[in-house]
Amino acid sequence: MSTYKKEVGTAVQNAAGTLSGVVEGQLWYDSTAASFKYVYPNTTTAGSWSTGNNMNTARTQLMGAGTQTQGLAFGGFNISNVNTGATEFYDGISWTELNDLNTARRDGAGNGTYTSSLAFAGRTTVNVANTESWNGTSWTEVNDLNTARRSVAGAGADNTSALAMGGSPTTAVTESWNGTSWTEVNDMNTARERVGGFGTNTSALVFGDNVPPGNGALTESWNGTNWTEVNDLNTARGYAGSAGSDNTSGLAIGGETTPGTSVGNTELWGGTSWSEQNDLSSARLALAGAGTTSSALAFGGGEPPTVELALTEEWTGAGAPIGAWSTGGNLNTARRNLEGSGVKSAALVFGGDASGEVTNTESYNGTSWTEVNDLSTARSQMGACGTQTSSLTFGGYTGAAYVANNESWNGTSWTEVADLNNPSAANAGAGTDNTSALSFGGYSPTFTPSPPFASNRTESWNGSSWTSLADMNGVKNGLAGSGVQTSALGSGGFNYSPNITNESESWNGTSWTLISSLNTARYLFGGSGNDNTAGLVWGGAPSAIGNTELWNGATWTEVNDLNTGRQGVSSANGVSNTSSITAGGEESPAVAFSNKTEEWSSSSNTVKTISTS
Repeated sequence: MSTYKKEVGTAVQNAAGTLSGVVEGQLWYDSTAASFKYVYPNTTTAGSWSTGNNMNTARTQLMGAGTQTQGLAFGGFNISNVNTGATEFYDGISWTELNDLNTARRDGAGNGTYTSSLAFAGRTTVNVANTESWNGTSWTEVNDLNTARRSVAGAGADNTSALAMGGSPTTAVTESWNGTSWTEVNDMNTARERVGGFGTNTSALVFGDNVPPGNGALTESWNGTNWTEVNDLNTARGYAGSAGSDNTSGLAIGGETTPGTSVGNTELWGGTSWSEQNDLSSARLALAGAGTTSSALAFGGGEPPTVELALTEEWTGAGAPIGAWSTGGNLNTARRNLEGSGVKSAALVFGGDASGEVTNTESYNGTSWTEVNDLSTARSQMGACGTQTSSLTFGGYTGAAYVANNESWNGTSWTEVADLNNPSAANAGAGTDNTSALSFGGYSPTFTPSPPFASNRTESWNGSSWTSLADMNGVKNGLAGSGVQTSALGSGGFNYSPNITNESESWNGTSWTLISSLNTARYLFGGSGNDNTAGLVWGGAPSAIGNTELWNGATWTEVNDLNTGRQGVSSANGVSNTSSITAGGEESPAVAFSNKTEEWSSSSNTVKTISTS
């Protein structure tokens, strides 16, 4: 196996400042600072949520078990306002329906793994004590709880070992399961219901309550014999989801702060206290959770007053490697709603709005921008794709009209080529160069019936003409595009109903498929990626945000934001999401036109000092 020692050796090199070409883990001596230094990879300081694929059955007050990549959802109250026994398995990408519970119910508790779980308590038309055991294939009725109840918390490693905590009618009763029967053990210090909990039957935590009038921040720790009051939650709530391994490590997820008010707040229990983390993308109550503090799952739940959800979100804990944006050289012409192509070391931007549509084209060498030959037609909000030496830009807005104009860049100048079949602005693009491209979505005056002008059209470019292909599932303009002609992503946009969307679609060369949604709905934002399995999006309207999200082929994950939040920024279409660049945009109404450039690195490092003299 190759190692740093074998490849580089053990000698410590000297440099006046940062050593040129330094790699992760390499030690050098900075003679200027009189210090030994090394490069350390940046990691997340707080965990975050990313969207996963929806469950087959939308529901609230459901139960859950398992892990992020092997999750189990069962029971609940579905969108038809009836109890369900539906059971589904999550493999890290999608949900599959399995055998139902024997007793359909809601507001019970679950524990264990996807092959060895327990479902207990809950409500049919009355509170029940029913307990069912899951063997990976089917549910079997086993001995009931001693006390029938709902709104109960559960903990336990599998179907041979569990803990039932609290519940409604408001109780402090705790029961332990030994694989055969339930035994009452010491009560909690405070009776309560709609509680959350995690752990095992010898090491568990319970938190929250129905608020008001309960004490919704109260937390108690179980050592296998007794309950001890510990530090409270930061946000008092009931009906929260949970995930965790024992009484030293877990998550409180979402919940209800006051009747009918759901939150997305996520808190991490570190063994002595709770700390605020990044919120769920969608606030909700009565959801289920599974997994650990490093890798968890949240699914289902409700948005008051009546909406049951099928949403799934995946949690990545602190300590994951992260990418970052760094500042590059400023544009010569500040502008918004421009377009771009290429990578951070060799990029091109063109067009845009600088108090009127412009033709300006600039080339980037990794350090600075240089003015090169202009577009033939001044415009903004175009689609585009390609590289610094072979690009295509199509559609756009001239300030007076929406156009179908198409121009090809050969590394030196732009040439008018065959137009789109339909005029379109704020459309997205994908493609490797000026011979192979895809245009999709946009704002088109020729699109009917409605909504007004927003389009779902797709057109493909073969180097000489455009061909209409299968439409997107949703109409939208101002969306972000990435990928190539046969494998692309289209995300977000403005679709008039419900206006700003977080919807994402994947293109396989023939048709579009709805996939996991962005965490943040937006429009007029940037994107990059070389196929439909890897993408990056950043910025956007409204409010000139800096949010950046990474697509791994299954889910979108929040990563480091732009240093300066902006909308109407340039994209880097058709190129890798590991070496992206964005320029220009609109920072705020007070800073209408930006000349800022930022460069993305998929992993980032910090220089650490070992010693000084």
